[in-house]
Amino acid sequence: MLYDKDIREPLFDFLEENYGRVRIFEEKNMGNSRADIVMVGTDYVMGIEIKSDADSYTRLATQIKDYDRFFDKNLVVVGSTHAKSAGEHVPEYWGILSVELIDERVDIYCIREPKDNPASVIGEKIKLLWRPELAHIQEQCGLYKYSDKSKDYVRQYIVDSVDSDKLNILISEELFERDYSRIADDIKAYRQARKPKRIVRKRTKKYRRKKKNT
Repeated sequence: MLYDKDIREPLFDFLEENYGRVRIFEEKNMGNSRADIVMVGTDYVMGIEIKSDADSYTRLATQIKDYDRFFDKNLVVVGSTHAKSAGEHVPEYWGILSVELIDERVDIYCIREPKDNPASVIGEKIKLLWRPELAHIQEQCGLYKYSDKSKDYVRQYIVDSVDSDKLNILISEELFERDYSRIADDIKAYRQARKPKRIVRKRTKKYRRKKKNT
């Protein structure tokens, strides 16, 4: 029996060998669910759900709705006990990988390649980006900064202003360049730049004339 922890490292190797230049993130929140793996390609973002031999399909229906909102393509990776039934539990445009243990080696087999997700919403996908990353896209596209507006407002402004094909590429570029070791500094610098400058006014001393004694 293969568990989630047994599958991840061989799966990462498989994805990098078969999908070219990609970046992989683990455990990302999206909607009411958490994606096991998010894989970023040059112009797409793929959600990957792992169902090991020890897992069930109990939460999968809810997870599918969230994955479909956020990602351009989706993939379910199943242990061998789920290989025959996986296609009955995911939409036909989802890809399916089967993982099994052969001669003490984890073997991964592609049952079905993932197709473009017809339910994806770029307004949801852009929520994967942090505020400094949104600001960088605004700068690249010559858009107004709107630093005083909410994150939701800025997201919608970008979606309405940038061609979707170009925006998909820009989102991927931001995720490729994301640096977790410096993000706290980036967010701090962004917030500092947004703060209105305080105008310091010099106080002038007021002198009262003394009344002359008569």
